[in-house]
Amino acid sequence: MVSSKTQLAELQEYFKGHNKSREASKAHTAKVHSVGWNCDGRRLASGSFDKTVAVFTLDRERLNKESTYRGHTGSVDQLCWHASMPDLLSTASGDKTVRIWDVRVGKCATFINTKGENINITWSPDGHTIAVGNKEDLVTFIDTRTHKIRAEEQFSFEVNEIAWSNGSDLFFLTNGQGCVHILNYPNLELQQVLKAHPSTCICIEFDPTGKYFATGSADALVSLWDAEELACLRVFSRLDWPVRTISFSHDGKLLASASEDLIIDIGDTETGEKVADISVDAATFTVAWHPKQYILAYACDDKDANDRRRDAGSLKVWGFSE
Repeated sequence: MVSSKTQLAELQEYFKGHNKSREASKAHTAKVHSVGWNCDGRRLASGSFDKTVAVFTLDRERLNKESTYRGHTGSVDQLCWHASMPDLLSTASGDKTVRIWDVRVGKCATFINTKGENINITWSPDGHTIAVGNKEDLVTFIDTRTHKIRAEEQFSFEVNEIAWSNGSDLFFLTNGQGCVHILNYPNLELQQVLKAHPSTCICIEFDPTGKYFATGSADALVSLWDAEELACLRVFSRLDWPVRTISFSHDGKLLASASEDLIIDIGDTETGEKVADISVDAATFTVAWHPKQYILAYACDDKDANDRRRDAGSLKVWGFSE
């Protein structure tokens, strides 16, 4: 068995030769809030303040824009692909709707009206339910077979991000008190509250292998948790600003985290050590590892090179050899 130290050294060496980025410039006319790969890794989607969704294909290390989807009348704040059907994409918007897009036909397949301005969305791994959270801390559960609202849960605390366990039977929320609330699904009974951080717990992400989940906080720390034992294994502390976004690599070995720091940190989950970092020019809003390769998509608050008052609207993909 390869030791943790040997594996860490191999990963560090790999990224010394795979540290180049590709940019999809002018993907949007305003800042990009969310990026995500579909399950087969052939497409990358981005959602923007400009109310559109862009879909790209990755062809021989080149990002090619395939289509732009219009229909939302508010900012597209978060998106999430179906876990096993590569053509279905869901988006949450400030226009009080959830939309499901089918990339085979290149248009919106359905939309669901909700009660508030939506800011986060997560599709259960079994594909049966989409959960969407709004600015008033209401979480709406949508049955994807009927496109009807199955349940609504109003919370009395600030809900920051939501996530499903890999078995789709537990639902996790991060809150403004630094806690992670864990609910059973579908009955939505509170199972446990984890005190994860001393300050606001902002983001949460599950590792694709089911071994870990991680939380990012306003205290600039990322905590790595054992998903079965619900115990904190280690803490990543290389960032100085509140952690806005985190993502696990396909094999669970790497954890990317980003903030207003001018780097994206890539840590080794086994040891907590730094594997690599990516220099950026502005705060990072969103990061997403490719589902099969060590390639990371991200979007920052970059400004237009010719007009600093305008958003660049670009996204980048990192991890190429040249």
